[in-house]
Order: sequence, then C-alpha cells, then structure tokens
Amino acid sequence: MRRLRLAAALCTLLAVSSVAHASNNPQMDAAVQRINDQWAHIRYEVTDRDQQYRQLDVLAAQAAQVAARFPGRAEPLLWQGIVTSEEAARASVFRQLGLAKAAKGILERAQAIDPNIADGGVKMSLGVLYYRVPGFPVGFGSTPKARALLEAALRQDPRGLDNNFFYADFLNDEGHPADAKVYAQRALQAPVNAARPVWDAGRRAELRALLGKIDAKLRHA
Repeated sequence: MRRLRLAAALCTLLAVSSVAHASNNPQMDAAVQRINDQWAHIRYEVTDRDQQYRQLDVLAAQAAQVAARFPGRAEPLLWQGIVTSEEAARASVFRQLGLAKAAKGILERAQAIDPNIADGGVKMSLGVLYYRVPGFPVGFGSTPKARALLEAALRQDPRGLDNNFFYADFLNDEGHPADAKVYAQRALQAPVNAARPVWDAGRRAELRALLGKIDAKLRHA
C-alpha cells in the first residue's frame, strides 16, 4: 500500500475563520485556536518525523477532549479530524488506514452539524482524504467524491489559499497540469496572513514546490 499522503496542512481555513468570524463561545474558540497553533508548530517547525507523530498523537487526544467539552459543535470536530488526518500521514503503514478512516468519521460528524463551517473547511478536508487515500479494495478513496467536495469548497471560498492549493494538487495528480497551474496561481494571489506566520510561510513553500512539479510536467508534456 502506498503511503497515505495526508500531511495536508489544513489549518488555514479554520485559522482565518476563527480570527475573522469568532463563534458565540469564546472558550471554545480559544481551545480550538490552541489546537490550531500547536498543529502548525508540529507540521512546520518540528523536523523529525517520529517526533511529529508522537506529538500529533498527544495533540489528537487533546483535540478529542476539546470536542467532548463542546458537544454538538462542528469547530472542535473539524480540528480533531484535521489532527487525526495529519497523524495518519506520519503513522506506520499498519496504522495509516485506520487513522484515515477515523479522521473521515470525525469530519463527517462535523459536516452533519455544519457543512459550511470554516469557509468550506470540512468539505475540503474530506475531499483531501478521498483523493489521498487508496480506493477500493484497499481503502475508501474516490476520485469523483474528492472532486465534488473540493469543488464545493472552492464555490464557498473561491479565493482561499488552501481551497485552491488542494484543488491544484488534485488536478495535477489526475494528470491535468495545465488546469492545476491555474488554481496554483490563484492560490499564490491569496493575501499573506500575518496573524498566522508559521502556517502562511509553510503553505507557500509547499505551493512553490507544487508549482515546480506542475511546470516539470508541462515541460515534458
């Protein structure tokens, strides 16, 4: 089984949303923001993969506790799903698919509560899982479901950095580098988020790497 490419850096949408559109529960917002900030630190500032996995395992438990403290709210579930997805990317091959399935279930619970949370964050997060997890008979991956979810997220926030980044990555994976470059260039135009410097710098580095892969495909087309 190929390694699940779930190292998704999904924090952007919720980070932006939680700053610009605080909920009616400041305690929940603060708890979710702490998960968000720790996620970004582990993803972009911890360099050892084993250390990343161990710290994500701890953070996933903390995220589950936050979700339990605020039942019926989609925001903590979204972040619990995001952290669990990231943990899957760092796990051993024997644990990857189980963690990916767990993340899918958590994100589906968030979607059932509020499908429009975080400017399409739940839709995008599920879409990423569907295109980065192997399909039947190994896993639950599905190109049609991934496309539908990623496009729905883009309709909700057509200028979002992550929405455009992940749709570009999806299109490039599907063998459409010219179309992928359009969305990658849109992602480049997203404003810098000075309030989220760790995430912003890390995501843009990933975007530049993706553009390099896209351009290489186009040169050899």
